[in-house]
Amino acid sequence: MKDFIKKNKGNIVFIVFVLVFFFVPGVRERVMRVFLFSPSVEEGNVQGVLRKEEYDIELKGINVPDAHLSDFYGKTLFLNFWGSWCPPCRAEFPSIQELYMKQKENAHFVLIAMQDEEQKVRDFLEKNQYTVPVYMIDSGQLPEILHFNVFPTTFIISKNGEILKKDSGAADWNSSQVHRFLEKNK
Repeated sequence: MKDFIKKNKGNIVFIVFVLVFFFVPGVRERVMRVFLFSPSVEEGNVQGVLRKEEYDIELKGINVPDAHLSDFYGKTLFLNFWGSWCPPCRAEFPSIQELYMKQKENAHFVLIAMQDEEQKVRDFLEKNQYTVPVYMIDSGQLPEILHFNVFPTTFIISKNGEILKKDSGAADWNSSQVHRFLEKNK
C-alpha cells in the first residue's frame, strides 16, 4: 500500500484537489477570483444603442425597492446579468460590490439575477453582506441588443443609451481603469 501511495502521490493530490474544488462550497469561487482580469474599457467604442422604448422592463427589487429599467434612462448604467448558481458570477461579485461602494455616485448599478430563485438570491446577498442593488425581471423582455449567451454578462450604458461596454464572463470590475471610465462617463 505504501508503494502504491508513493508511486501515485501526484495523482492522489490532483484527485483530492479536484474533489475539493468541486464539492467544498466556496472553494471554486475563491480559486476563480485569482484568475479574474480587469475588463478593457475604451472610449469611443460604442457597441450599439439601447433606445428609450427598450428600457420597458419591470424589475422586482431583492435588496432594494421595485423599479423599472426606464427609471435609469438618462443615467450612466452598470447593468449585470448573473445568477447565484453561477460560480463565475459569484467569483466576480466582490469586485462589483467594491466598485459600487466607490462609484455609486457616478453610475447606477442594476444587477439582474436570471434563471434563479428569489430566496437563493436573498440568502447569497445576506450571507455575503452585499449591498449593490439586485433585481429580478418582473415583467417585460430583454431587447435583442441586451441578449447574451454567457453568465455573467455586463453592460455599461451611457446616459443616452449607448452601450459603451459589453463584457461576457467573470471580470475584476474594481480596477483603476474601470473607475476612471465610470468617472469620465458619469
